[in-house]
Amino acid sequence: MFRLGAVAGATPGKWIDAWKERMPRVPLELVPIAFADQRAAIDAVDAAIVRLPVPDDDLHVITLYDERPVVVGGIDSHLLAAEELTVADLEGEVVIGLVDDVLGPLDLPGVAPAEFAALPTDEAIATAASGVGIVIVPMSLARLHHRKDADYRVLADGPLSTVALAWPRDRTTADVETFVGIVRGRTANSSR
Repeated sequence: MFRLGAVAGATPGKWIDAWKERMPRVPLELVPIAFADQRAAIDAVDAAIVRLPVPDDDLHVITLYDERPVVVGGIDSHLLAAEELTVADLEGEVVIGLVDDVLGPLDLPGVAPAEFAALPTDEAIATAASGVGIVIVPMSLARLHHRKDADYRVLADGPLSTVALAWPRDRTTADVETFVGIVRGRTANSSR
């Protein structure tokens, strides 16, 4: 059994499919992990798809891709009239804080934080859908929590969210090396 942790919004589907083809005798279990607990969760799985930073010198970390941030608002928001937004476009907006904020502190001049406690991403998007403010998240989280009464636009000059594969240095097994090869695009016949 190979246990792969995955933070919300990660898209490991193509790698899991490749694993199933290449390693049919080794089942893969996908284990959802929370962003706030991702470092501890890495110790409970063989490898994990996480959001950086994951500060720990005892880990191998391979950057997989960067994710663009988006602004989520109610379907009637004037912000949705644009194809793409910049930080300057957000002046005067109320930004809903997130309990599970994967982008970290945002330096957005001219915006105001919401006057209520931070919310989990799904609740924050529901609140933004009601027109109370906006939420800034990586695109995959906006898609994960998609609602008919909300939409999003790319925040062109916002901070990227980097997704990576991580595992403990002292637990590099043959199965981990196989999965690393898969995410790096190696075929079953390629050599290291």
